[in-house]
Amino acid sequence: MTNDRERWALVLGASSGMGEATSRALARAGYNIAGVHLDFRASLDHVEEIKAAIVAEGSEALFFNVNAADDEKRAGVLDAIAARFAESTAAGREPHLRVVVHSLAFGSLQPFLGDDPKARISRKQLDMTLDVMANSLVYWTQDLFTRGWLRETRIYALTSEGSSRVIPSYGAVSAAKSALESHCRQLAMELARTGTGCSVNAIRAGVTLTPALLRIPEAQEVIEATMKRNPSGRMTTPKDVGAAIVRFSDDGLLWMTGNVISVDGGEFVSGW
Repeated sequence: MTNDRERWALVLGASSGMGEATSRALARAGYNIAGVHLDFRASLDHVEEIKAAIVAEGSEALFFNVNAADDEKRAGVLDAIAARFAESTAAGREPHLRVVVHSLAFGSLQPFLGDDPKARISRKQLDMTLDVMANSLVYWTQDLFTRGWLRETRIYALTSEGSSRVIPSYGAVSAAKSALESHCRQLAMELARTGTGCSVNAIRAGVTLTPALLRIPEAQEVIEATMKRNPSGRMTTPKDVGAAIVRFSDDGLLWMTGNVISVDGGEFVSGW
């Protein structure tokens, strides 16, 4: 990559699954990582391992353990990043937010219907799922744009084939993924008109063994079906996704925007 600015990546959901793998891959490619995650004490040792791995690659790990969907927390994170960027500027360097990754996987897995009101999804649960997994992309992008940080920036949002496929417990997440893909198209169009040279794409990963997948009640059935259907004979891994995002962020690919890009070994298009 010929860009000689101080390259930064902002990763939302940086402590597990595809967010973690992408953070590690970007660090190996020379990016400093600003990671946002929400973890309790039992998981913090793993977060420290991720940060240590990033530092071992010669990159910086600036991590924030906050709710990425909270407006005040988002402002606090961006203020802290701004302070760090100011340090680089004062030292004669040019910090550049080159990559933004939205990999937030927190939502309700309740079915829409059921005789027991407590066993079916509520308005609060449905609203929360769409807010965290879809709408938060818009709010982060708005604030990054307002701060003037979106300049030749690649923005990626992690989606899944659940945006167009149905399993009983996935209704709210499916709606969120559909909205997320729509948000990517809208942001791609609006950012293109600003002349900032930004791209926005949704990355449709294949079924991947992550903590989010294992929380789905039908997880084992999904895994078995995927192993039969994927023509490559295996499931997608978080490393597959991280490697793809690094490559998509190379110079010369800004014209690729507004897409849903499959990273799945041919899984989505396979009929068997």
